[in-house]
Amino acid sequence: MMIDLHSHSIFSDGVLIPAELTRRYEAAGYRAIAITDHADQSNVDFTIPRIIRVANELNRAQSVTVIPGIEITHVPPPLIAGLVREARALGAKIIVLHGETIVEPVAPGTNLAGIEAGIDILAHPGLITPEEVMLAAEKGVFLEITSRSGHSLTNGHVARLALENGAKMVLDSDCHEPGNIITDAFAEKVIKGAGLPDGFLSKMLANSRSLVEKAGYEI
Repeated sequence: MMIDLHSHSIFSDGVLIPAELTRRYEAAGYRAIAITDHADQSNVDFTIPRIIRVANELNRAQSVTVIPGIEITHVPPPLIAGLVREARALGAKIIVLHGETIVEPVAPGTNLAGIEAGIDILAHPGLITPEEVMLAAEKGVFLEITSRSGHSLTNGHVARLALENGAKMVLDSDCHEPGNIITDAFAEKVIKGAGLPDGFLSKMLANSRSLVEKAGYEI
């Protein structure tokens, strides 16, 4: 069953309230999702408690497990570590960092700062360096292969370096609207397009499952 650890609701730039977002994932047959709305110092203390509240309620009433998370986004690299600590203290179970995608002006050094800070997932890390990938492998930071348009342009680069350097990968949608939720069949195409071997989806889902379990959830 599919797992998506990078999604957005109306608490940032998604179009759905959390209840509808998670219901659509449930209808698509997903086993678990993380709601990881965009945050910086201005809203992290507002967003995380609300995601936690709705996740706790929904998890009592539906089959898809909802994990409260956050995506630290466009935060200057020197400030990332402090915000990661604050997000964990507020109760975020999955911390995603908005990586150095080539389609946005993300500050150079963001990937490295996030890896050093011990995030869980480095989202769409763009033209990440071999040295950063090796550090991610050492620190247990998962690199994201994404199905999102634009961000996915560097999937092949990320996948190749991850395989060469022993870094673990997860597949996420970076969902902002219903049409972003992907099927198993489309996930296989994304993985193949990244240059990964047939059958690799099961390995990536196992990696996602390990993060779910680390967060304290059983699926």
